[in-house]
Amino acid sequence: MKKLTFLFFLIVATTNAQEKLKTPPYLKIGDTIAIVAPAGILKNRQATIEKAKKLAQSCGLKVVLGKNMFNNGNHFAGSDDERCQDFQEALDNPNIKAIWAARGGYGSVRILDKLDFTKFLENPKWVIGYSDITAFHNHIHNLGVETLHGMMASSLEEEPSAIIETISSFKNALFGEEISYTIPSSKYNRIKKSNEIHGQLIGGNLAILTSMLGSDSQLNTESKILFIEEIGEYKYAIDRMLQSLKRAGYFTKVQAVIVGNMTSIKKNSTKWGSSIEQLILDTVPSDIPVLFDFPAGHEADNRALIFGRDIQLTVGNMQYSVKFVD
Repeated sequence: MKKLTFLFFLIVATTNAQEKLKTPPYLKIGDTIAIVAPAGILKNRQATIEKAKKLAQSCGLKVVLGKNMFNNGNHFAGSDDERCQDFQEALDNPNIKAIWAARGGYGSVRILDKLDFTKFLENPKWVIGYSDITAFHNHIHNLGVETLHGMMASSLEEEPSAIIETISSFKNALFGEEISYTIPSSKYNRIKKSNEIHGQLIGGNLAILTSMLGSDSQLNTESKILFIEEIGEYKYAIDRMLQSLKRAGYFTKVQAVIVGNMTSIKKNSTKWGSSIEQLILDTVPSDIPVLFDFPAGHEADNRALIFGRDIQLTVGNMQYSVKFVD
């Protein structure tokens, strides 16, 4: 039954590249959210989780914590089975309206195929996070449901003054307020004559996007707008991942590429010879618009993005704007 359900929703989600995805109910005062740890270990982070809990409560929400979230599974927040148990219980509980990742790191892909999304599809809810949580964004996109690429509990370890927009956009997205951003143009931006682009926003962390290739979680990018971000990689590794996506057809019929934070790029003993921006421009076909410096990813200013939602991308010489369209 689980396999049949998945295949049905996979066919529905991929038959028409621009099919409108299901929007989980927006949160309202009194709703309950779950904070879970599907990936990296939460060593000495009880205070961080308490901050996250208080932030949610300040919005009028109730909070439940995954019972295994502080477990030690070496690199992970407990064993695969323990992390899966917490996530599955949050997926299945109709009283939980959103699942908020405590942190990323690595590990989500290890539990992805253990999860049963049947009850989730009957009562969709917001799945929230970024970085390693891209595995869930991609997989759930193919099931036909929108997700929220935004701050995690660990984001509250940043300086409060640096995450004002991060928190504000996070709240606006969850409670169904209008979301739009205006971003100063980068000198590297590649634009077309037409200054307005429409498409469904998809994407996430570059390494995780690449790791989804060849699986049921691989995205269909046709007629869509692809967002990418990355942290802590060498330029040659970023090029390798982009080349892998290119060979898999990710840039063949995509409408545009939005590049978020490219954080803490490592220096190799053999110089790459160009900027990270030029590296990306050299890989993405020349007829595809590419826009840089969107504030989302592994920086304190991490604006919320609704994956699977149509956006209107308006491009000018001095700035570009992103507006989410219901």
